[in-house]
Amino acid sequence: MRKVQDYYFKKAKQDNYPARSVYKLEEAQLKYKFLKPGQRVLDLGCHPGSWSLYAAGIVGTGGLVVAADLQRTDIAVQKPHAEIHWLCYDVTSREFVEYLRQHWPGFHVVLSDMAPRTTGSQYADHQQSLRLARSVLELAALFLHENGTLYCKVFQGEDFPEFLNECKPLFTTVKVVKPKSSRLESREVFVLGRGFRRAG
Repeated sequence: MRKVQDYYFKKAKQDNYPARSVYKLEEAQLKYKFLKPGQRVLDLGCHPGSWSLYAAGIVGTGGLVVAADLQRTDIAVQKPHAEIHWLCYDVTSREFVEYLRQHWPGFHVVLSDMAPRTTGSQYADHQQSLRLARSVLELAALFLHENGTLYCKVFQGEDFPEFLNECKPLFTTVKVVKPKSSRLESREVFVLGRGFRRAG
C-alpha cells in the first residue's frame, strides 16, 4: 500500500497539484462525468486547493469555482481555467451562508473533502465526520440547482446507512464511491448524489 501512496504523492507533484487527494476527485469524474464546462462549483474544506484547481480546469473560463476553508488558501489559476474565489470561512457558520447568498445564485456541483481532526477513537471520528457531512448536505440543499450533484467525503461506521437515507430523498441516485487512491485501510468513502431535487 505504501507504494500506491508514494505513486499518488509523486504524481501530484508532477501534475502540479498541492496534494494527492486530487485523484479521489479525478477518479470519480472520469467515471461519472458530473463536472462540465460552464458550471459553478462550490468546494467545501478546499485547503490546500487541489480539488478546486482540478474543478477549475474542467468547468473552464465559462465556469466558476468558489472554494472555502478555515485555512487560508490562495493559488494563482492558469488560463483557460475558471476563476476561483478563495474564501476563508467556517463553512458551518451563518456568515458563510449569507455571503454565498449575496454573491451567487446557486451551484451545479457541491464538493467536500472535509474530514475531522482524528482523535484515534473510531466512533468519535465517525460521529464528527457525519456532523461535517450533514453540514455539507444542508448547504447542498440550500444552494444546489435542480439536477445538481453532491460529492462528499464521509467516514464509514454504524450510523453511515442513516446518513445515506438522509441523502436519498434529495437526489435521483445516491452511490457510495471508494476511489483507488484512497488508503485501503481508511474508512473514508465518498457519497455521490446526482439529480438534486428541491423538496416541496
